[in-house]
Amino acid sequence: MSIKVYTDGACRGNPGPGGWGVFIIYNDSTKELFNGQKETTNNQMEILAAIEALKYLKDEEQEITLYTDSNYVRKGITEWINNWKINNWRTASKKPVANKELWIELDELTLNKKITWNWVKGHSGDPGNERADQLANFGADNVS
Repeated sequence: MSIKVYTDGACRGNPGPGGWGVFIIYNDSTKELFNGQKETTNNQMEILAAIEALKYLKDEEQEITLYTDSNYVRKGITEWINNWKINNWRTASKKPVANKELWIELDELTLNKKITWNWVKGHSGDPGNERADQLANFGADNVS
């Protein structure tokens, strides 16, 4: 049985105060993680949610099924990142990749892991995504 992970990011202003949330379901139990930053973007919080989830699960050997409502995260890690690395962290239009440091960290955390990346429509009633969204908003609203 795989570990189910739901991640989400939130931002007030974009850029502005933001938060990330993670809701993990495994072995008939759950774990909730969240935090925030004073000055960030929604995309940074979306990536950071996935990073923090994988950091928490770094010693797990089970397959991970990760759900995100960010196609930026899903496509970035499954489709775009290999070309970015080949092209010295440049996009197809030769511009520097945004959030490069976060992408590098996320990429390193995926090594030797079996992760299935799934997109889920945000605010569509999926309980795991809704909880991750609540946690991300809590993180954004409680930045000190």
